[in-house]
Amino acid sequence: MRVDVFFGPPSAVPAEAPHRVVVVIDVLRASTTIAVALANGARTVIPLESSDAVVTRAKAFERADVRMAGERKMRPIPGFDLGNSPREFTRDAVEGKTVLMTTSNGTHAIAASQGARDVIVGSYVNFSAVSTVLRAALRGNTDIAIVCAGREHQFALEDAGCAGRYVYHVTKRMANVDTNDAAQACVLLDRKYADNVLRLFDASEHGRALRAAGFGDDLIACAEIDSYPIIPVYQDRQITKLGPDRER
Repeated sequence: MRVDVFFGPPSAVPAEAPHRVVVVIDVLRASTTIAVALANGARTVIPLESSDAVVTRAKAFERADVRMAGERKMRPIPGFDLGNSPREFTRDAVEGKTVLMTTSNGTHAIAASQGARDVIVGSYVNFSAVSTVLRAALRGNTDIAIVCAGREHQFALEDAGCAGRYVYHVTKRMANVDTNDAAQACVLLDRKYADNVLRLFDASEHGRALRAAGFGDDLIACAEIDSYPIIPVYQDRQITKLGPDRER
């Protein structure tokens, strides 16, 4: 069995992905925001490549049933209902709605993972829930690929630290699990920062940029481990919450 971590653009997704469980991480902020949206009652989140794609897709819905969301260069897209701040995706804002979402990094990485056996969206806020699924996959002899979306196709410290937490806890006390060098490096990062996730964010380039842009409260929200214990699953080009009404 293997647990491997991959960095960078969507092409980083391994060729053997159809036989793996893939976890996509963009902890600042898309994967966190998706978890929050689904936990607060969004019907589904549909990741799209561009703002134009969001506008086009929205025309297929009654306006009251859809929320257009996304960011470019950290800022909300003009004319959209929501940006990419997890604090915006309240129950009042998204309950019962379809969220059409485009972001600079995370939604691209998620969409590129279509075709894997299972695609899960991971972050700190849903860490234990996602970890439970991953440990079950390993017990069933299914390999895992953790894809870090990064920032502008580059390595991102915060995604790597989150990936390391998954690798460390999912493989703990499990025999015969191999990891690639990237996974081992991520574990070292996680052990360095441990539960002080805000310190990790403040050490990261993107975390510092978000704080400078006035999104410091988003860092706090993204650092709250297990605050939204749900499992977002990407299938048929949409993300829904795994639960009684959405079986794997």
